Amino acid sequence: MTNGHHVVVLGAGYTGMFTAIRLAHRTRRTGVKITLVNPSGRFVERLRMHQIAAGQELAVRRIPELLAGTGVTFLQGAATAIDPGARSLTVDDSTLLGYDTLVYALGSSTDTGNVPGVEAHGFTLNSPEIAGRFAARIAEVAAAGGTVTVCGGGLTGIEAATELAEAHSGLNVTLVSTEEPGSMMGDKARAYLHRTLGRLGITLETGVRVAKVLPEAVELADGRILRSDACLWTAGVKVSPLAADAGIATDDHGLIMTDASLRSVSHPQIHAVGDAAAVRMDFGQLHGSCQSGLPTAQYTADAIARLLRGKTVKPFRFGYFHQPVSLGRKDAVIQFTKADFTPAGMCLTGRSAVWYKELVSGSPLMTYRYSKRMNVTTLVSKGGRATLKPAA
Repeated sequence: MTNGHHVVVLGAGYTGMFTAIRLAHRTRRTGVKITLVNPSGRFVERLRMHQIAAGQELAVRRIPELLAGTGVTFLQGAATAIDPGARSLTVDDSTLLGYDTLVYALGSSTDTGNVPGVEAHGFTLNSPEIAGRFAARIAEVAAAGGTVTVCGGGLTGIEAATELAEAHSGLNVTLVSTEEPGSMMGDKARAYLHRTLGRLGITLETGVRVAKVLPEAVELADGRILRSDACLWTAGVKVSPLAADAGIATDDHGLIMTDASLRSVSHPQIHAVGDAAAVRMDFGQLHGSCQSGLPTAQYTADAIARLLRGKTVKPFRFGYFHQPVSLGRKDAVIQFTKADFTPAGMCLTGRSAVWYKELVSGSPLMTYRYSKRMNVTTLVSKGGRATLKPAA
């Protein structure tokens, strides 16, 4: 019944990779064909990009190697258009790839278009190549006792700032944020975070917005000019316009609007996972993270396998359970949370938190490895009563 059914997974980040590998295992011996499409042949561990930025060399993971033994076909190329009516997508403006089911897993990237000068003078963690160029620049800045400005006080900005300060003792690190770093944490975890920022000598500029990034400075909205020999931009995200351009229903930010089974509300043959999907629970819309992304991938692989067998699927349920933050290689803080991401009473700090964070960062690769042979369940909370049903 499913013989020849073609599933195309668009995007080989954390969620796309997991969807393809798990679906291959769930549909073995059924004749289902799976193709994974991605512009690069390298699998990017986005949870570790701040380590590359600080000058650390990480193992290069090749997508074909991660897929070995699964039967999934890898097509290296960038999708440039989707035709939902014809159920096809164009890759690199020439290859036409048909599909019966499409999994949209293109993820997100740091938005550099909202503040003048970011595109020209700032660095991001959008790719290993950019992070590597930033690392080379930082080595020069640190040797001269210069200053780096990290713009954005979210978890990515915190991890990047602490990693840089720990790795380069001669570097002056300034963290600029519109909100207090760690504002989403409980009092104990937030206090520990700020003590660590102080111990590492990081200068905080909070409650202020960046107005412009200059070649050797950052201009704040209050008119002050901060000297900056290098700027790392971690504020704001954007998604590919591919879905919206194709006429697929998206929200104001370009995320695919999904139903309770993570299928497009306008084109049910398209499933959306990870950062590119607008997924709502009763407590609100999920924000882009590996914590919520991998469960959407797991659910979607299982849902497609069940649909191909003519079975029904239950609505997707998810609840957050932690906020893991590395503070360099030797320190970390883990804030455990309620399902809606508000802080719970417990947190981890110090060595136990370092161990926990490393376990979290390494878990996707381990999950892929074992998912080739068994149905591995990601560590996920369904949130109890908080997520008994998705939002209407």
